[in-house]
Amino acid sequence: MKYFFGLFVFFWLTEPVIAQSGLPESFFNGKSVVLVSADPAARPVMDWQVVADSVHRYLVESGADPVAYYELEQVVLSEEVRSAYAKAFEQRMIKNIILVTRQKNQSSVHTGEFTGDAQMISSTALFGTSGGKLQEAGSLFAEAGKSRPSKNLLVIDVAEFPEMAGMESNNAQAAAKFLPRNPLNLEVFKLGIPLEGSSAATGFLSFFRYDLYGKSPEAVLAEQAAQKNQLESILESVYPHEYVWLTESKTDQELIRDRVQFLLVRVEGREADLKKSMGLEANQQTETQTVVKYYIKLIVRDELYIGPEWDADEDWRVALRSFLENLKK
Repeated sequence: MKYFFGLFVFFWLTEPVIAQSGLPESFFNGKSVVLVSADPAARPVMDWQVVADSVHRYLVESGADPVAYYELEQVVLSEEVRSAYAKAFEQRMIKNIILVTRQKNQSSVHTGEFTGDAQMISSTALFGTSGGKLQEAGSLFAEAGKSRPSKNLLVIDVAEFPEMAGMESNNAQAAAKFLPRNPLNLEVFKLGIPLEGSSAATGFLSFFRYDLYGKSPEAVLAEQAAQKNQLESILESVYPHEYVWLTESKTDQELIRDRVQFLLVRVEGREADLKKSMGLEANQQTETQTVVKYYIKLIVRDELYIGPEWDADEDWRVALRSFLENLKK
């Protein structure tokens, strides 16, 4: 696996019809999975499944074969979760990923070819449409596909929310990698610290979350600079061992050669979802807040250490400090 760390300028897509020259050929002759991100503060209130129901007919009119809908936030919880979904998509011979983003003042629909791995899509510069309302974005998307004949003939009439074949097994395998204890030998090897925003660290899919889509490059860079300063301040005060900033593309082998055997990983999502993905008991009714959790990845064995205590928090600074403090236990 490669890690592409460092500052990454995002060119967000904000015009009604976006970048790529057109819909990919596989869109008209292959199954698509639809990932939906819906802002709960948008009005009228629509949860992600209602958004899926509302946009389905436009996707069918465009020539797509949308066979399954999932919530984007569930899929992007971590690299391990993305990998589990990717394996399930591969088993079902999915050809395309469609992304639906509903925000307070804008809705967007994008699509790209499925990469076959945890990245899901190969770029953020996808073909797509945007509009003030979901219906407008959907109508524009449908029109974009009507000029080409579709070979997708047996298309379902309503949005479906199935469990993918193999997902339970894949999720169990992913959860088994998370260990509720601290790693050994942190004092011997370097801890690699990636900056938030690297495509390899967060995945391209995250760029289409309702709370991230449309941010200007200047805003992203400012947030990254501020985060690096705060990260450094916390690490200097709490972490007693050697660490390095990862600012260029390196393979696992190159990192190990440089004595970087550990990576500090940040994940963000609903607390219950994060716990479940890590093999811990969760309460879907009460643990609804969005939190940040840190863990350490041991590269040489692909083991993920979440620590002896659950230390996620809504404030990433509190979560990081708590995690680093718990490393001493």
